[in-house]
Amino acid sequence: MTDMAASLQTVRADPHLRAALEHLPYGIALFDSGLNLVLANTIYRVGLSLPPALVAEGTPLDAILLFLARRGDLGPGTPDVLADQRRRLIAHEPATLTQRQSVLGRHLEIHTSSMPGQGLVISFSDVTDRIKAEAALEQINHTLEERVDDRTRALTLLNAELEKARAKADAANHEKTRFLAAASHDLLQPLNAARLYTSTLFERTRGTPMADIAASIDASLNAVEDIMSTLLDISRMDSGALKVTLSNFNVLDLLKKIEIEFQPLAREKDINLRVVGASLIVRSDRLLLARVIQNLVSNAIKYTRPGGRVLVGCRKRGKNVRLDVVDTGIGIDRHQHNLIFTEFSRLEPGARIAPGLGLGLSIVQRILAALDHPMEIDSIVGKGSRFSVSVPLISGGGRLEPIKEDAPQPQPHSQFTGLNVLCVDNERNILDAMSGLLENWGCEVRTATSLKEIAQLNMLEGWVPDLVLMDYHLEQTSGLDAIEWLKQIVGGHLPSILVTADRTPAVRRLAETRGTAVLNKPVKPAPLRALLAQVSKRGG
Repeated sequence: MTDMAASLQTVRADPHLRAALEHLPYGIALFDSGLNLVLANTIYRVGLSLPPALVAEGTPLDAILLFLARRGDLGPGTPDVLADQRRRLIAHEPATLTQRQSVLGRHLEIHTSSMPGQGLVISFSDVTDRIKAEAALEQINHTLEERVDDRTRALTLLNAELEKARAKADAANHEKTRFLAAASHDLLQPLNAARLYTSTLFERTRGTPMADIAASIDASLNAVEDIMSTLLDISRMDSGALKVTLSNFNVLDLLKKIEIEFQPLAREKDINLRVVGASLIVRSDRLLLARVIQNLVSNAIKYTRPGGRVLVGCRKRGKNVRLDVVDTGIGIDRHQHNLIFTEFSRLEPGARIAPGLGLGLSIVQRILAALDHPMEIDSIVGKGSRFSVSVPLISGGGRLEPIKEDAPQPQPHSQFTGLNVLCVDNERNILDAMSGLLENWGCEVRTATSLKEIAQLNMLEGWVPDLVLMDYHLEQTSGLDAIEWLKQIVGGHLPSILVTADRTPAVRRLAETRGTAVLNKPVKPAPLRALLAQVSKRGG
């Protein structure tokens, strides 16, 4: 007897093994080498829905297969042929695995394992629940994919709409900035002429009642200029047009230039303005940092009463340089420090002392945020304020000898007597006003609206300018290119000042790379006088 036969005989005779087969979770049937049924458990009979006669011991496998084929379990076709095909497959393959649906609608996974000449084992598992779970999972996955696709399409459409809205907003901001720049230039041109005429009127009527009227007109024009310039700056910053260009520079040089700019205003208010400190190399955007200090110094002078003091200084603090603007002005209550940075917000004491819209410190806050420079405020009501800005110090930049603190002394108008000044601007009324002011200071002035006019009138024949005041926006070229042309004509050296309503840092940087000072329109007499003295070397 073979091993398989012996095993079948053992199973047939052992009641414990037969009981164990009954407790298996799947159907099982054992066939001998002649493919006759030895035994089958209940799950096998019930799962295949076989009549009791077909699970009796000794039932041929052919009979079971023919029954199943006739019932349709083996698929469409002739039952005898289907049964024979199935028997051949089982007999010739060591093992098979098939899956089909029973007449009861259950999904069965059927395994056969045979050894030639020794017998056959057939078992099956009911995988209906598994198939349903897989189908449900597939449906869930399909539904999830559809939902993901729908969500992706929705997000894509939303992103496209947001991109369109962003592009539209950027275009609107750009257009607004462009419009404001163009409008401000057009408005500042006549305002510039009005300021120059008023300044000339004031100086010629000094000591008479008309001087007070001229001073009032000049103050009103100054307020208009400040409002326009500030609104343009805020618009440029909010539209993202503010560009930061970092460089290393001597911060004390910057403070000294600011001192020269504001000294005339301080003297007019009888305020002692001083700059102290040492030469320290810092890293920042020089023009934007200058704008911050200018606004702080302007506020300090504005809110300090006559006889007071304004001190501008710099000192090393660890890895930074602290720039201080200290005044003996009206001071700010510590509970109101945040309010002073809000647009159009002015505290009552300051509003009584000086006119304005309260926009200067709003610009300071925006610039410092762009530069990432922290600022501190220390103020006592009635005693004064200290605004401090921290700027990165460049290690190894060197510490130079402190610059003397002596403030510039007032210079008489006669210091410009005989100074040849060439004024070029495409607005004739601005030229007339500028000419009147400069001639009142003793200058010899010639004016032209273009380089073409200079050439046509042979303006430079027998007359060499000591200095040129050049408008930036000319009809056929830029003022900086025009200055280069004039330098070639007069022999290379020609002190120059670019006079422009364009307040963008790019224009100022371009001018300074060419060694040309910049004066913004509308031109104020005090800064013009200070810059003339500096550029012409007639400081007295």
